[in-house]
Amino acid sequence: LLVESGGGLVQPGGSLRLSCAASGFTSDNYAIGWFRQAPGKERKGVSCIRGSDSTTYYADSVKGRFAISRDRTKNMMYLQMNSLKPEDSAVYFCATADDSLCGTTRWGGAAAMDYWGKGTLVAVSS
Repeated sequence: LLVESGGGLVQPGGSLRLSCAASGFTSDNYAIGWFRQAPGKERKGVSCIRGSDSTTYYADSVKGRFAISRDRTKNMMYLQMNSLKPEDSAVYFCATADDSLCGTTRWGGAAAMDYWGKGTLVAVSS
C-alpha cells in the first residue's frame, strides 16, 4: 500500500515536500518514484530512486529544483519541491517497480509498475 501526502496550494517560487508511506512490502529492494498528471495530460515520470544503491533520476523539467529521498527505517519516500512553477501543478503519485527499471525507458510503463498510490494534488498559483 502506498499513501501520498503533503500536497496543497503554493505560490510560484514556493516549496512543498511530498511524502509517500509504503506498507505491506516484505523487502525494500525495489525502486520507488514519483509521477504526475495534470488535467487533460498524460501521466509522466518525475523522479525515482533505486533501492539497491539509492541512485536517483529526474525528469529534465524538474532537475535542480526537486530532490527525491528515501528513509528505509520509516518506509517513507519524499519529494522536496523547490522553485515551484505553475506548470508543476498536477496530481502527484508514488509508485514502485523492479529496482532495475528506475532510470530506464521502461519506468512508468503499465506493465512495469507494481503498485500505485492514489495521489496528492499540488496546485501552484498566485
